[in-house]
Amino acid sequence: MDFALTEEQAALRQAVRDFALKELNPGAAGRDASGEFPWQAVTALGEMGLMGIVFPREYGGRGGSFIDYAIVVEELARVDASVAITLLAHTLCANHIYSFGSGEQKRKYLTPLAKGEKLGAWALTESGGGSDAGAMRSEASPVEDGWLLNGSKFFITNGSRADICVIMASTDTSLGSKGVSAFAVDGDAPGLQKGKNLDKLGFRSSDTTGLMLKDVRAPAENLLGEINKGFAEAMEVLNGGRIGLAAMAAGIGRGCLEESIAYAGKREAFGHPLGDFQAIQWMLADMATEIDAARLLTYRAAQLKDAGRQFGKESSMAKLFAAEAAMRAALKAVQIHGGYGYTRAFPVERYLREAKLCEIGEGTSEVQRMIIARELLKGGSKGGSRF
Repeated sequence: MDFALTEEQAALRQAVRDFALKELNPGAAGRDASGEFPWQAVTALGEMGLMGIVFPREYGGRGGSFIDYAIVVEELARVDASVAITLLAHTLCANHIYSFGSGEQKRKYLTPLAKGEKLGAWALTESGGGSDAGAMRSEASPVEDGWLLNGSKFFITNGSRADICVIMASTDTSLGSKGVSAFAVDGDAPGLQKGKNLDKLGFRSSDTTGLMLKDVRAPAENLLGEINKGFAEAMEVLNGGRIGLAAMAAGIGRGCLEESIAYAGKREAFGHPLGDFQAIQWMLADMATEIDAARLLTYRAAQLKDAGRQFGKESSMAKLFAAEAAMRAALKAVQIHGGYGYTRAFPVERYLREAKLCEIGEGTSEVQRMIIARELLKGGSKGGSRF
């Protein structure tokens, strides 16, 4: 068991850290205030090979691991989580195609995504679904040489900016979630209408929209994976996505900690730096301990995925713990900053707004607990240990 990063991973972390501090940090607060989409950053990530870091080189990727991916996401989220979540949504789309697409689909759709030449979106959620993602109303009706997609999607990250979308729709409404299929759809397909960016609490410069599907034609060759297996396949993709979200939460939490350490060292009260007071020290100690634990849980899930082993329970554990740790860290950071923490003079108020989404997106904390408990009980019912 080795907890150290390889030389290559340490170099990757430093390169992304330098990029985030130099290129993202100066404009992060301004983009948050204006809602400006970070196109320049996304383009730069593509040029660095990070938009396809986990995909094979034969498809234009960097050939990295999910641990590499977690490292990248954490470093981006430490400075600007809107950029990090843009990468997360893009990777969900690309990973669905990589995991379940044919060779031709990978060459046509995955390659430009992995190279960063095109941006991806992954469309599962609907306005009436929420945690009940299987309650899908969007339908795909068979027509000559393909399908017609009708319905709507909501809370789709990169939705209005995406060049390529993976869209889930029901191909057999009588089967419920067992009758869902996935389709690759061009972002400019006729009938695909994109809504405006939602006015969100946080992640304000990321793109989050609704999609309206009105007779959107998907050729037969655009069906991803097996017909009626799309929901189960989407859940597999989400398992990997939760590794990214856990890493993002760890990055936000680390930002809270590092900003708080800096502030506690220079802000004085009663003739002493804040850091001299035990109440502040204990807050910093709790933040640091939980963030380290979140990172280690994330790396464990990533290592299991990289090894080709089952990792669903572990990714849910990482996502659950990291998200709630980030929220606790953000609340402590605002408290340490006092009145200034309640203003936009320091980034901790932005981190607080961003941390909350980590407890909601890609399965709420309640859903993660359901998944973890289900896996624990499944293991117990077989008479074997899951630990």
